Amino acid sequence: MRTRLPTPASRRFLVLLFTLVLVPAGLLGAETAPVRVLFLGNSFLFGSGSPVRFFRPGTVNDLNQAGVGGVPALFKAFTRDAGLAYDVGMETASGQGFDYHLEKKAAVIARPWDIVVMQSHSVLNQAKPGDPDLLIRSSKALGELFARHNPRVDVRLIATWPRADLVYPEKGAWHGKGLEGMARDVRAAYDRAAAATPQVRGVIPVGESWLRAMRAGFADENPYDGIAFGQVSLWTHDHYHASTTGYYLEALMVFGHVTNRDPRSLGGDETAAFELGMSKEQAEALQRIAAEELSAAGVRLEPFKTTAPPLVRRIE
Repeated sequence: MRTRLPTPASRRFLVLLFTLVLVPAGLLGAETAPVRVLFLGNSFLFGSGSPVRFFRPGTVNDLNQAGVGGVPALFKAFTRDAGLAYDVGMETASGQGFDYHLEKKAAVIARPWDIVVMQSHSVLNQAKPGDPDLLIRSSKALGELFARHNPRVDVRLIATWPRADLVYPEKGAWHGKGLEGMARDVRAAYDRAAAATPQVRGVIPVGESWLRAMRAGFADENPYDGIAFGQVSLWTHDHYHASTTGYYLEALMVFGHVTNRDPRSLGGDETAAFELGMSKEQAEALQRIAAEELSAAGVRLEPFKTTAPPLVRRIE
């Protein structure tokens, strides 16, 4: 009796069957799709007043095609060093709040994002500084917009830093309340927006991290009377936008809050800090401040071993 050899089709079936039986499920399709994250905001994200604005623009997808990198590009650099796969997009418009993005950019941002990190105008409402109502309404509407394209979308709100130009000059909207007063008002507004928006998974306390940096003696509190020796200004020349160190701290806070990775694991030789002209000591100090503020906010941070290649760049 002659043995019948399996046909090519049956051989392929047997190979597939043995693969499914013998190979652990976790090893099949080991390369998962990158996490799709959108950064939505204004100059506080694209890095106005600092070289951060032009940092590695080719690593992120600028939906407005303005050719900027900003905080999203810093975040991307950190995730790469942590061995994480993130597809980073950004949509930013100078001097605008959430209401602008809803009215003018809904068609651009309406996509199935996994995570959306967003911040509104620094005074909450340009027409009524300090009034949170517009922020709350527009945050809720944005959450609903993103949920229509991905019901499981994870939205994070950035509570922005206090502005020296609105605290110290007599005509400033927060004059007499101090940096803590403005930071407290901004954070309270974002907390209310988070409570009203079911898609929000948390508020990133960037403003509080700035105050922590000042209390630690790393950053100067008042740029109007000069910068103390050995300290830095987290604001740039206009005392409004951030300096390089200010944006770096913001990016560290977003990185730790979104990924649960410990910013301190990036280390003093982190390449983005070096490319932006920061010292090893400055990078380490900012990473420590970010980790402390995130931990105080209840974020559970996991140390990691950086995947970045060794950087032979500092002559001790």
